[in-house]
Amino acid sequence: MTELHQPISAESFSPDWVSPPGDTILDFLEERDWTQQQLADRLGYSLKHVNQLIKAKVPLTEDAAIRLQNVLGASVGFWLTREAQYRERVALLAAAERQVAMVPWLERFPIKDMMDAGVLVKRRLDAKSKPQLVGELLTFYGVASPAQWETQYGCMALSFRRSREDQADVAAISAWLRMGEKMAEKLDGPAYDEAKFKATLTEIRGLTSLKPSEFQPRMQQLLHEAGVAFVLVPALPRTHVSGVARWINPHRPLIQLSLYGKQNDRFWFSFFHEAAHILLHSRQKKAVFLDDPSKSESSSKEEQEANAWARDFLIAPKQALGLASLHKTKAAVIEFAKCAGVHPGIVVGRMQHDGLLEVTWLNDLKVSFVLKAKV
Repeated sequence: MTELHQPISAESFSPDWVSPPGDTILDFLEERDWTQQQLADRLGYSLKHVNQLIKAKVPLTEDAAIRLQNVLGASVGFWLTREAQYRERVALLAAAERQVAMVPWLERFPIKDMMDAGVLVKRRLDAKSKPQLVGELLTFYGVASPAQWETQYGCMALSFRRSREDQADVAAISAWLRMGEKMAEKLDGPAYDEAKFKATLTEIRGLTSLKPSEFQPRMQQLLHEAGVAFVLVPALPRTHVSGVARWINPHRPLIQLSLYGKQNDRFWFSFFHEAAHILLHSRQKKAVFLDDPSKSESSSKEEQEANAWARDFLIAPKQALGLASLHKTKAAVIEFAKCAGVHPGIVVGRMQHDGLLEVTWLNDLKVSFVLKAKV
């Protein structure tokens, strides 16, 4: 028997939280051999209200918790905690049932690739795990349901400015974009400053001859101070995107690059290509420029403009005039790069692109490096 003068604490009493607080009330009534009418008389409630309270048809309010404390001896905190945990459990069970119906939505996404990237918890994909996976995917995107995903990300395709026609897997692309968003959300910096960004790009150009361990921290710092979020995100299959430029809010542009198979000439061209979108197309703040700068034949006006800007920023047009007559030797390329103030690999990449050098020549002047996805 539970003594009336011995309150039950939430810590000492651990019922099954799936059951409503009314089950605990019934336990007290059984111990005291009381009827619901007797309890109602002591609480000052009608019999109907007590019955509804026991059956969880009405919530256990602060007023009810105080009355129950006075009559049954358990604390107000115990009753309110009991009610809150019950309601939480009911809500979670209801959500789980809804998520069962949402399972077909998972088929749109590269789930295994997202698991490999650490976006989702690795697990066997079976009927038992899929509803929970739906919840994780909703949390990842920060939406309440697939309908909200559709309005926030599914319709994002309308804002895509593609450089390739096969950039059509909206779900895969949205996953990669969201990975960048979540990384950018952790960056707390000043608002975008265009003048500072332009000066920053000039300084970053001077970093192209350095190793990643040397240029990456400085590059991150400079862009942060200019109000530009810069993130490196591992590539996801089916996206066909090596970089993106977009505005995550009216005052915060984002440059996002993948980490897939980067040689320094391609990395630097990709970066300055995305920077060009920020500078040249800042009025299109709702646009999402999906880029693969290695595909230079894009019919998009914006892509062509970004390609031209990056090309001329890395090697100025007047300097580039000398490339046609440049001796195709390492020594000549190295000397030209030194005068231009860029890495020799960038010069090789430009010459190959312009048809001035076979694509198999002088590739040992390029550098393959691994960048850390660190913000």
